Amino acid sequence: MAEQTFERNERGGDGGSHADRDPIFDRIPPHDDNAEMAVLGGMLMSKDAIGEVSQMIDVTDFYQPKHQTVYDAIITLFSASQPVDAVLVANELLKEGNLDKVGGADYLHSLVASVPTAANATYYADIVHQRAILRNVIAAGTKIAQMGYSAEGSQAEDIVNLAQAEVYEMSVGKVRQDYQAIGPVVEDALNQLDALQNGLINTGVKTGFRDIDNVTQGLQPGQMIVVAGRPAMGKSTLGIDFARHAALHEHLTTVVFSLEMSKTELAQRIISAETNIPLGALRRADEITPERWNTLNNFWGTLKDAPLFIDDSPNMSLMEIRAKCRRLKQTNDLKLVVIDYLQLMSSGKAVESRQQEVSEFSRALKLLAKELEVPVVALSQLNRGPEMRNDKKPQLSDLRESGSIEQDADVVFLVHRPDFYDKEDRPGEADIIMAKHRNGPTDTFNLAFLGANSRFQDMPQDMQQGV
Repeated sequence: MAEQTFERNERGGDGGSHADRDPIFDRIPPHDDNAEMAVLGGMLMSKDAIGEVSQMIDVTDFYQPKHQTVYDAIITLFSASQPVDAVLVANELLKEGNLDKVGGADYLHSLVASVPTAANATYYADIVHQRAILRNVIAAGTKIAQMGYSAEGSQAEDIVNLAQAEVYEMSVGKVRQDYQAIGPVVEDALNQLDALQNGLINTGVKTGFRDIDNVTQGLQPGQMIVVAGRPAMGKSTLGIDFARHAALHEHLTTVVFSLEMSKTELAQRIISAETNIPLGALRRADEITPERWNTLNNFWGTLKDAPLFIDDSPNMSLMEIRAKCRRLKQTNDLKLVVIDYLQLMSSGKAVESRQQEVSEFSRALKLLAKELEVPVVALSQLNRGPEMRNDKKPQLSDLRESGSIEQDADVVFLVHRPDFYDKEDRPGEADIIMAKHRNGPTDTFNLAFLGANSRFQDMPQDMQQGV
């Protein structure tokens, strides 16, 4: 009985402007016509109400098409700094040829008459927004069910990932837009530049290395950054250095997916890098003196609340990584992802070739970076190419198993230590070769490699080699 009353009420407020039953929903979707009318009435009465409501809801939050049209006209006038009332909105709708579609000027005046005061506009806007969320939930559920019925068995993991992406996008309140005019986009870019100059926004996730940060302005949200090198060259060390600096020194939530090292090994490397206690000493009880224990206790005091998360789950699949990153983004405002390393990931399904599988990982990580708006640092192995050359220097073409890594990456760092091949060749130094930089110049950075402490550090400026 209650459901029948609900349906009758909903039709009553409909005014015949919307189909009673939506084919997507199979029944009348959640909406509140009275709240929609009250929101628009409040906006027609007060410019302050327009400013507040426009921050809370979007045109698509309205269920009735005519209410969407009225809202659009109000926002158009407001954005142009024009006064807003029923008469002026009627003129705007007339100009656009939409006045009769919404029920004429009389309907606009009835919207104003439907609310005694504009003070409650935000309360009604919240009701409208909540109903819109429920409609989105139903639509997403229907879409997910349709995908499940139409998919082949081999696509099960893909469907789960699409379903997660669908729900994640809805939960963060993103409105999908297929295209946007160039004007507002350029304006946003100029506003961002202005805010950057005035120190109002951060440049990106700092790596902790002076010259790298100068050239890149930090690791940018949405970027896929590849750190590549031959085995034992230090690529894991550099990736962990990025994560360590972001979480421990910039206090930004960071997650490290370690497919090669255990959590304990990773923790020992971080302790050694932060305290200057040699990594070897952390594995020998007799080398931890009272002074070193004091240092370790002080370090624990500063580290215990650091927003650094470590996951060393074996045989981690791409789907797991995506799901965990989405959850951390929602719960802890994730700012940086580090994956060590790309070739150890598994897709959990049969593929034609390893190269195709790595290509899929690469593309998916780039899309994850864009979806979550965080930089994703993926460590990768190089093939034997550098060892065939006289100077042993790695090149972009040495990226192992997939040309798509090179294509998808925004930034590629190649780690090269000359003393690995010849102990007399610049001992303790490393070249971090930026072989690709989509948004700026490439360069080579000269760092000191402190193997005993498992970290890189800036060279003193007056000691840097010309590279």
